[in-house]
Amino acid sequence: MAEAQDIQRLVEEIADHVRRNPPASQAGRQAREAPSVRTARVAPESIRSNADLAPYIDHTLLKPEATREDVARVAREAVEHGFATVCVNSSHVAMVAAILAGSRSVPIAVVGFPLGAALSSAKAFEAREAIAAGAREIDMVVHVGALKARDYTLVLEDISQVVEASRPYPVKVILETSLLSRDEKIAACVLSKAAGAAFVKTSTGFSTGGASVEDVALMRQVVGEDVGVKASGGIRSAEDALKMIQAGANRLGASASVAIVSGERSTAKY
Repeated sequence: MAEAQDIQRLVEEIADHVRRNPPASQAGRQAREAPSVRTARVAPESIRSNADLAPYIDHTLLKPEATREDVARVAREAVEHGFATVCVNSSHVAMVAAILAGSRSVPIAVVGFPLGAALSSAKAFEAREAIAAGAREIDMVVHVGALKARDYTLVLEDISQVVEASRPYPVKVILETSLLSRDEKIAACVLSKAAGAAFVKTSTGFSTGGASVEDVALMRQVVGEDVGVKASGGIRSAEDALKMIQAGANRLGASASVAIVSGERSTAKY
């Protein structure tokens, strides 16, 4: 009970800051209807087989040495297995969109990846260019340094600019949880929700750690059911994936997607 009260106190403190310092980029916003995207937690009992995990997986290839052939293979795997999306760097989005055309999988582009320390205007520009190339979701990295400095105004504006640039498509905010304290994770979730993000996401997979059950549960507790939670980094098997779903994740980022739905365990890093 004391822990829940402590979380609520911090949530209210940051929410009050947001009310007093609304992001400038939200002024004069034009409403555009967003595509339907599931944000609520998944009922674990609905996962009856490994293949049932496929619609919750963002099939991911972000390593810098990935070739066009590597990316094309991943996109074809998404079509074959019915993964929710294919998550790639923005330069690969147009090719992925062409391969996924007519399937239920959609392209994701990462923005400000993997550090999150780019100018907000640069992140927004990359998001707009990725959407123009065919991205239908954007995964942006939070400004970790600003978050740790408690510069909530900068963090809120940074996320808001990308959300605005990506409309009407959903934005996930990568928190890089391995670098954050518990209070910083809570703050990042509140600020992401206030800025209009559709999801919060644990990790890039390129820092000091990946997703944990504890972080996913905390993120879900803070954002509720109207913002999604994506667990990414270190999910290598169906067992790993199901633990994240039980903790509250409704999207999973993985490069080991084929192994996950095939009942195998991958040695892949991401």
